[in-house]
Amino acid sequence: MQRRNFLQTIAATPALIPSLSNHNKPTLKPARLKAGDTVGLVCPAAPAYSKQTVQVIVESMQALGFKVKFGKRMWERYGYLAGKDADRAADLNDMFADSSVQAIICVHGGWGCARLLPLLDYDTIKQNPKVLLGYSDVTALLLGIYSQTGLVTFHGPVGAVSWIEFTVGYLRKILMEGEAVRYENPKVVGDNLTQVADRIDTIVAGKAKGRLLGGNLTVLSHLLGSPYVPDWKGSLFFCEDVDEAPYRVDRMLTQLKLSGILNDMNGFIFGKCTECEPGNGSYGSLTLEDLWLDHIQPAQKPAFAGAMIGHIRQKFTIPVGIEAEIDASTGIIQLLEKAVV
Repeated sequence: MQRRNFLQTIAATPALIPSLSNHNKPTLKPARLKAGDTVGLVCPAAPAYSKQTVQVIVESMQALGFKVKFGKRMWERYGYLAGKDADRAADLNDMFADSSVQAIICVHGGWGCARLLPLLDYDTIKQNPKVLLGYSDVTALLLGIYSQTGLVTFHGPVGAVSWIEFTVGYLRKILMEGEAVRYENPKVVGDNLTQVADRIDTIVAGKAKGRLLGGNLTVLSHLLGSPYVPDWKGSLFFCEDVDEAPYRVDRMLTQLKLSGILNDMNGFIFGKCTECEPGNGSYGSLTLEDLWLDHIQPAQKPAFAGAMIGHIRQKFTIPVGIEAEIDASTGIIQLLEKAVV
């Protein structure tokens, strides 16, 4: 394409040109959800493999009092993706533009959300703020949309999860009841003399305030250097991951350090790193605890690991872009404002 024609094409599509500034936009909050609202289901990454899985999602949403609307292209498939990039992006753009839809829930993670970021209509999204919910690969959408529009997005369950009491409880509080939520790990001792599961590991004691920003460690580390990440300065940085060997976690934390994020943040929250322990043949491997000491502790910012964030059954719904305070000694996260209006 000739340079002049290329520039004319770009000029004709201003909504698709991302802001190159990583300065955070003014905060834009979606409306609180209520019974009778419609939830849009989309597959921005992996396809919907099972109709039964989708039916369970529909019934779960109905149990919460919501109606459900499918993306027009939700059942398409292109290899490991739920259709071509343009089609998946169109479903997401359509859901934001649809005034009958109050929230958008991603069916799966997988891979593919980052491919949609240049194709989203950020003007339409900004003019139609609504709840966007998901985690894992959906991190790309959560951070990309927040950084481009200021819209608060939600790191929480995708449709294809276990909609159990703990997970639903936090989702109700933050999205339906509009609470400034206090997040705290479950305290279950059972037959043990002390709590064994879901313990908090304090890396650096203390309290810190800042804007909650983060998501899946692998996904967000691959977005660094793009216009689809926020300004991390003064943030409470949170992350989680799954099935990553310690050396890969080490690599990503090193990238965060070299990018200045670990120095810019006010505090650090690591959720769960499921199946991230040294495996067979890993003689001499570092542990996650070693990595906290190597990378996080030297910054001397309040930091802890073990929050209920990640690829786990019981999970928090964390608003991306909302002010909060953490107590790294107890592992408590307290929102300082509501995430919805």
